Amino acid sequence: MSERPIDRLLAIMARLRNPDGGCPWDLEQTYRTIAPHTIEEAYEVVDAIERDDMPALKDECGDLLFQVVYYAQMASEDGHFDFDAVADAISDKMIRRHPHVFGEDAVKTAGAMVRRWEEHKATERATKAGGAPASLLDDVPAGLPALTRAIKLQKRVVRVGFDWPDVAQIFDKLNEEVGEIRAEIDAGAPRERVADELGDILFVVANLARRLEVDPEAALRGTNAKFETRFRHVEARLAETGRTPADSTLEEMEAYWQEAKRLP
Repeated sequence: MSERPIDRLLAIMARLRNPDGGCPWDLEQTYRTIAPHTIEEAYEVVDAIERDDMPALKDECGDLLFQVVYYAQMASEDGHFDFDAVADAISDKMIRRHPHVFGEDAVKTAGAMVRRWEEHKATERATKAGGAPASLLDDVPAGLPALTRAIKLQKRVVRVGFDWPDVAQIFDKLNEEVGEIRAEIDAGAPRERVADELGDILFVVANLARRLEVDPEAALRGTNAKFETRFRHVEARLAETGRTPADSTLEEMEAYWQEAKRLP
């Protein structure tokens, strides 16, 4: 029987981390030094999906899988767990959270499935708390991108009715927060106060995105891409006359920017 691809990958990882002939760089790594690479690889998966690039998605999924293998190898070395334990744990969790598929529970709609899923997660949070009072906000990872974490925090409290009744009130709150940051700036408030008010604005914007069922991270990525395309157009048009943005006026750049906005 031929070697399974996952077994081959695990063997490669073990060899990279082998003190006897392994890779010096890999041997120096820790959970914390690898963590930023994991985040980067996850975003590269998202980028491949948004570009509808299936060959790239295959490669990026491999890179992301390698991150999991990396953690499992280090944890095995430390006597905590190995890759098989990781796979078993997620398999058990998926079976536990899908009793309508793997058990006798009956769930007929996606909405009912989401509610049942959240019930199971709440039970798991209470179990992890070990008898201590469990908070709705338990286990929302602190390392998430801030806008994504804001959405998750808001979704948790919405379950108990802690939410604005309609979108109009969110806009009212947004206007209120904009007024507050303007007042702080006009008063010459320290940077920390301004940053605090700006954070309030972003939190309300995240709440608006949640109510509109828009992923704020994806929306901002789209705007970033749009900005990049338009500014590259400005650079290209200026280059036709042998100039760069640095030696052009704001009015000239704005004219080309408006031209870019009219392009299909």
